[in-house]
Amino acid sequence: MSEQQKPAEAPQGEQKLSPAELKKRAKAEKQARRAAQKDQQGGPPQESAAPNGEPKGTKQGGAPGPAQQKPKVEKQPQKGAQKQSEQDSKKQGGAQQTNMPVRNRRTSQSGGAPREQVKKQENKNVELFSHLYTQPRRQTIEGAPKDVHPSVLALGLQISSYEICGSTARCVAMLNAFKDAILEYNTPAGASLARHLTSHYLSPQIDYLKSCRPISESMGNAIRWLKKLIVEIDPSLPDHEAKNYVCDHIDRFIQERITVADQAIATSASSQIKNGSVVVTYAKSSIVEKTILQSHANGTQFRVIVLDSRPLFEGKNLATRLMHAGLQVEYFPFSGIARAMSDATLVLLGAHSMLSNGRLQSRIGTASIAMAAHRADVPLIVCCESVKFSGKVVLDSIVINEVAPSEELLLPPSKTAPTPIKTDKDDEDEEVKLKSLQDWKEIPNLQILNLMYDTTPAEYIRMVICEYGSVPPSSVPVVHRLANEGM
Repeated sequence: MSEQQKPAEAPQGEQKLSPAELKKRAKAEKQARRAAQKDQQGGPPQESAAPNGEPKGTKQGGAPGPAQQKPKVEKQPQKGAQKQSEQDSKKQGGAQQTNMPVRNRRTSQSGGAPREQVKKQENKNVELFSHLYTQPRRQTIEGAPKDVHPSVLALGLQISSYEICGSTARCVAMLNAFKDAILEYNTPAGASLARHLTSHYLSPQIDYLKSCRPISESMGNAIRWLKKLIVEIDPSLPDHEAKNYVCDHIDRFIQERITVADQAIATSASSQIKNGSVVVTYAKSSIVEKTILQSHANGTQFRVIVLDSRPLFEGKNLATRLMHAGLQVEYFPFSGIARAMSDATLVLLGAHSMLSNGRLQSRIGTASIAMAAHRADVPLIVCCESVKFSGKVVLDSIVINEVAPSEELLLPPSKTAPTPIKTDKDDEDEEVKLKSLQDWKEIPNLQILNLMYDTTPAEYIRMVICEYGSVPPSSVPVVHRLANEGM
């Protein structure tokens, strides 16, 4: 009877385990859970072993220990994970996926197949001009900082949509918007107007305008002048007097550096137009328009040829205004440069900026017109205010430029055009896409670049007329130092 009762005492011994055996049992359970997770992920099943290298459930002495029945309990999640993996394999490929090698099954389950199915989005930015794609142009006031004044918000949208176009017009509108913002400014308690107004109030206004469209050289010169003016204000001056002081100087800056300067330039440049002249101009420049109207008011009889190009077609507006003023105007597309130069006696161009190496930065296409005029031996005169003169040195149109949205170059879909009949041939479908280009982002290997400006070499320019007089391109840095650094 004593020998038959010994097996009955074994279960009682299994419940009372030593600390070492409990530790081994915990490690075995942990390894079993890891094996179940690997099996669920598609990994090969592994035989879990005890810390001493022996199989689970075996004591060091070789006899079955109390953990011998544990693997039966731990195999349950492995079977469930195997069934789940088999169900996933049926969804992905049926029996063939189930019978494939373990390495391939692991690749497919870890996301290899979805990566092949997902089409990589093509980069539509031209890599050579990648430094110009800083941020998309803001088209709405959504997300604008709360510190931006309503006048500046409205100006940003007008600049972005080309309602206000041209370097001079944008500079004047910016200064007038800053006037409205400064008049409503209140210096916080314990702060100085000279420091707080520039760093905490004007900076959000300027950043917002930059997000709508990069600022021009004239705008940058005006901003530097305005900041210098504010910093030099006497700290003891009351706020209302300081604000009136700044606004009065803004009005004086617009009057002297832009309005009076334009009048002086128009008077000087109009003397270059003689009776019987044929004046060629490109796009639209406010100072060139004033020059032509001034010459016409002086009684000079001449003819004007306006060259124009997409996407803005600024020359249409100029040709219409000159025609209404009573001038004889011819309107040519950009492809008619050679025909225009065959009759031209003078080329008048505006400027976005005059660089320190004598080069002209203006609306894209200007360099081609200047080269054609140089070959035809037609003098080219640039009309430019000194506020547009720059201390930068640029040799090409790559380093400094502005990239406009590519969609502006696309022709709007015609409402009267018949809908093309689609066929099953891929080449005909691609031909239909290339004709419209409305879905150009979906066409592979197609990139559209819409640059705003180009750079004209100084040797193509005969003369630069500013409010300081007529100077050669090599004298641009001298005028810039006198006009902008001394103000």
